[in-house]
Amino acid sequence: MDTAARPPETAQTLDRGLRLLHLVADAPGGLTVTEAAQRLGIGRAAVYRLVGALSGHGMLRRDGEGRLRIGVGVLHLARRAQPLLAEGALPALRRLAERTGATAHLTVVEGGEGVALAVVEPSWTAFHVAYRTGSRHPLERGAAGRAVLAGRAGDPGPVSTSGELQSGAYGVAAPVLGVPGLEGSVGVVSLTPLDVAEVGAQVTAAAEAVAAALS
Repeated sequence: MDTAARPPETAQTLDRGLRLLHLVADAPGGLTVTEAAQRLGIGRAAVYRLVGALSGHGMLRRDGEGRLRIGVGVLHLARRAQPLLAEGALPALRRLAERTGATAHLTVVEGGEGVALAVVEPSWTAFHVAYRTGSRHPLERGAAGRAVLAGRAGDPGPVSTSGELQSGAYGVAAPVLGVPGLEGSVGVVSLTPLDVAEVGAQVTAAAEAVAAALS
């Protein structure tokens, strides 16, 4: 028995399975087995084997039309990982909130929207924006979402907005870059106008610190 050949084969299968998950996750309408095979550059039979294994763990499912879609197992893993991401980001968010006197937050992309994963309010201000963890908003509105879109375009930010998500609120955010599998931004939101040059540099530094903590 040639056991030496097994590790590379196993690694290749794992790589293909992970690539298949990414392909399906990036396809809002799902994928057919044929489409998946073409994009992976492998045969349909190999895709069926991958689908069988991943479906058994709840990572993939077939809809009523037979198209491949992400299964609840992936969502379960994502929810389990979120507290760990928030914990890793909290030290940088605390420093940012205290230095700027504004509410600091880590926003991540989930289901095509921005979701506030971690929020820290400054301890020394009389008034500040109350921003709840779990709040959702379109990526096209607000500094946090716009920073994510800027990061996709290769622009490290910062991005500033006024009154897009809440009347009278001002935001500055920068994308979190270089963390595999994560799209997000770090930002602050305030009831008073922010010095974009000064606060933007602080937000960018915090985004880099969060990226380093999560990498």
